[in-house]
Amino acid sequence: MTRDDRLPRDAQSILELAARSMFDLFANASEGMLLVDRHARVVWINDQYRRFLPALGFEREEDFVGQPVSQVVQHTQMHRVLETGKPILIDLLTNRAGTFVVTRIPLRDDAGEVIGVLGIVLFDHPETTLQPLITKFARLEQDLHDARRELAHQRRSKYTFASFVGTSTAAVEVKRQARRAAQSGSPVLLLGETGTGKELLAHAIHAASPRAGRPFVSVNMAAVPETLLEAEFFGVAPGAYTGADKKGRDGKFKLADGGTLFLDELGDMPMAMQVKLLRALQEGEIEPLGSNQLVPFDVRVVAATSRDLPQMVREGRFREDLYYRLNVLPIRVPPLRERQSDVPLLIEALCEDIAARGGGPQLEFGAEAQALLAAQPWRGNIRELRNVLEQLALRSDSPLIDPAQVDEVLREAGLPALAPVREAPRATAPAPAPDIDPRPLAEQVAELERRAIAQALARTGGNRSAAAKLLGISRASLYDRLASFEGLSEFPTTA
Repeated sequence: MTRDDRLPRDAQSILELAARSMFDLFANASEGMLLVDRHARVVWINDQYRRFLPALGFEREEDFVGQPVSQVVQHTQMHRVLETGKPILIDLLTNRAGTFVVTRIPLRDDAGEVIGVLGIVLFDHPETTLQPLITKFARLEQDLHDARRELAHQRRSKYTFASFVGTSTAAVEVKRQARRAAQSGSPVLLLGETGTGKELLAHAIHAASPRAGRPFVSVNMAAVPETLLEAEFFGVAPGAYTGADKKGRDGKFKLADGGTLFLDELGDMPMAMQVKLLRALQEGEIEPLGSNQLVPFDVRVVAATSRDLPQMVREGRFREDLYYRLNVLPIRVPPLRERQSDVPLLIEALCEDIAARGGGPQLEFGAEAQALLAAQPWRGNIRELRNVLEQLALRSDSPLIDPAQVDEVLREAGLPALAPVREAPRATAPAPAPDIDPRPLAEQVAELERRAIAQALARTGGNRSAAAKLLGISRASLYDRLASFEGLSEFPTTA
């Protein structure tokens, strides 16, 4: 204890008496006391502490005292208190002698310099004496571990390229582009109608990228109120505003650090937020709400939209510089009507998932029912197809679905009653082969060209400019062709 000259003499005496009393109390009530000097050497132990010496590997006190404390007491933190000058009031220490609850208090001279550390063994066998506290701590630690594991699982990508079902030319091409994009660190912009699988592709790109082991974090612009977007992106500093978390809150950029940030429904981002997002992407750092400290980040951005961004740029509703910043690797995700050959595969995959989630049998479709589904325009794309299949699963008493059931659900959903494409019936007898024109191809082409020009001039009243425009050729080309024809009188023309 250091002397405080500011205290009256009587008060100083009382303070010194209290210190001696506390020392005597700990010496008698604790399980042991240990004192080290400023060089971290053991200089004193009390009688209670001597009973630990055999377990620590020492038969005599003389072999223990005078040694560096880190060499005679395993896992001690006495040297740390010497270095920092800060006490460690409650700690668990485990060594050869057992597990103990300990306190470590720095000792200072009159000048305030740390000259030693007093270590006190408060309890031994804490598994018995402190069992309720240890049990509660262990439970909290397990809950924290489970929560972190669940959060990490949620932030991993849920899909791979195998999840994007389809073997059509359009599906194969979009997967090829996405796989190449996965190996790049540049921003990716997924374009396409709603329900085409843009979010699935974003997950797949992350899963196939070098960042696959890091977080995948998504933000849906349409789902977050405009007033909360800045906090959602950049986080909130501790106590930034009334009601804010005292510990602050990390934003999506910080949560996705090292991984992928998915910006869904990009076209719904407010203009004010576009400016801040552009600055963050350009600088590679963010400033949490209520803070003046810049925080660096490392994320790969994948964005998606069903809106016409170039048109929005022309109308001034989307920043041109942000558009070019994100439109580095654009990938158009085709609508379902452009990949109708994939519908049977999608039906099978979606029905498997619906059955697994609902616990019921998997739906089965005959050729006619399946063809009826394939013929629909599917304006809502795969999401709309899934909705129809879920309705069929809930309405049908049998897993086998017939065309009438499909037609009923389609009509109630407001879809047009399009008949499935059927194969033409085979002819009973082979059709006669058409007559083959024996003339050279050049003569046949010249005749067709001559006839087309004559019809165009007749329709335009002989106006060559109008006829050239109608034929989709220049006026000079029309003149060249007219000059090459014989019998120009059959082509009534005007200038």
